[in-house]
Amino acid sequence: MDGYDVIVVGGGNAAFSAALAAREAGASVLVLEAAPEAERGGNSRFTAGAMRVAYEGVDDLARLMPDLTEEEKRNTDFGAYPADQYYDDLCRVTQYRTDPQLAETLVARSFDTMLWMGAKGIRFAPIYGRQAFKVDGRFKFWGGLTVEAWGGGPGLIDAWYALAAKTSIEVRYQTRVRELITDDRGVRGVIARTRHGSEPIAARAVILACGGFEANAEWRTRYLGPGWDLVKVRGTRFNTGDGIRMALEAGAMPYGNWSGCHAVGWDRNAPEFGDLSVGDGFQKHSYPFGIMVNAHGRRFVDEGADFRNFTYAKYGRAILEQPGQFAWQVFDRKVAHLLRDEYRIRRVTRVTAETLEGLADKLEDVDRNGFLDEVRRYNAAVQTDVAFNPNIKDGRGTRGLTVNKSNWANTLDSPPFEAYAVTCGITFTFGGLRIDDNAAVINTDGDPIRGLYAAGELVGGLFYFNYPGGTGLMSGSVFGRIAGTAAARAARA
Repeated sequence: MDGYDVIVVGGGNAAFSAALAAREAGASVLVLEAAPEAERGGNSRFTAGAMRVAYEGVDDLARLMPDLTEEEKRNTDFGAYPADQYYDDLCRVTQYRTDPQLAETLVARSFDTMLWMGAKGIRFAPIYGRQAFKVDGRFKFWGGLTVEAWGGGPGLIDAWYALAAKTSIEVRYQTRVRELITDDRGVRGVIARTRHGSEPIAARAVILACGGFEANAEWRTRYLGPGWDLVKVRGTRFNTGDGIRMALEAGAMPYGNWSGCHAVGWDRNAPEFGDLSVGDGFQKHSYPFGIMVNAHGRRFVDEGADFRNFTYAKYGRAILEQPGQFAWQVFDRKVAHLLRDEYRIRRVTRVTAETLEGLADKLEDVDRNGFLDEVRRYNAAVQTDVAFNPNIKDGRGTRGLTVNKSNWANTLDSPPFEAYAVTCGITFTFGGLRIDDNAAVINTDGDPIRGLYAAGELVGGLFYFNYPGGTGLMSGSVFGRIAGTAAARAARA
């Protein structure tokens, strides 16, 4: 059979984890990226590059980050994030619906996979500024998320493409795969749409790693529900569900939380799709240190329910459910220094004032009296006798409110006050395809589809309702590597 051993559909982190693993196993590999070269990289390129990994302490982290200095080790409490805690967090935030087998594989293979990536030349660094605050002269990491790719998502993608060129992996841009070629022996290649028309490309195995359906407004409305056609798309405009659709047409089993997605607070005036010049800067994730109010001026979520890592991916949905699909995040001077870098970008919807009354006048589309009344009641309910500590769940909450705040509650009484308008920004969808231990796609009879594998966002069954920060890239790497190895083995058998 002419053609390639393995075709990888997609151009992000999961795709290149699969491509490099397949090439390492001796396969000839072709990567088909729907985007033009200037927009390559899928959703991975829009991320901050955070990767949730199980580790036992700083010695493990030093293996992942050889550039870690002795001074950083002395001045930082990196803690530990053992596998059982990782697994428990994944189960807890998904309301114990995560597929146990997928979850166990993800957790158990996370550290080894990152070591493998490091050996390939992918560099990592501690997530200072986003995941650690300095208290009493020492940084302390929180929430189990410690490591990011060097240069964030863009740095990770550039590193993968450089490795692909070095290892003779062919990449074609503006080549959108529309159909799988199948026969009685399984998947035998793809039909791709190029600038010159449709082209069949033969392969002994195909790996789908081309994202979910978050950029498809019709599918969002069909599966997520009314109103989801109105959301902003945080990342690439090319993730329209093609991989899922063609697999289902080939008999694949749909799996996972098809009505669920990763959705966050996103600047209200951000563009319809992600902007690579801004990256993930439109996100607004310091809400645990302030309050969020809707058009009536009322709070509607517990901003301090948990570390940001464990709530941000579900609060986008909560914002979408508010009147007008927006909210304002409000802070005062006491916590302004804790706000993440994304609050200081040039393209931000922000208002400031020296008084709460002045701020209320500037909160566009918000009931002025409702807001001022809400702040008065909130301030009176804060347990000021409990010490504030941003590095732990400090128990400094409120009492007696309809929606109490569990942690990090501070009175809003120190000018200047500042507020940021947010709406719902969708990152990726949770529904997708069922895979087995080898990342082979399972059909509706429960059997592997010969020659078809999947990794990344379009794998269903891992995430339900919510998502632990940094698990998406880690999942793409773990299952991409598994898929690449298995596909190469099958193709060359």
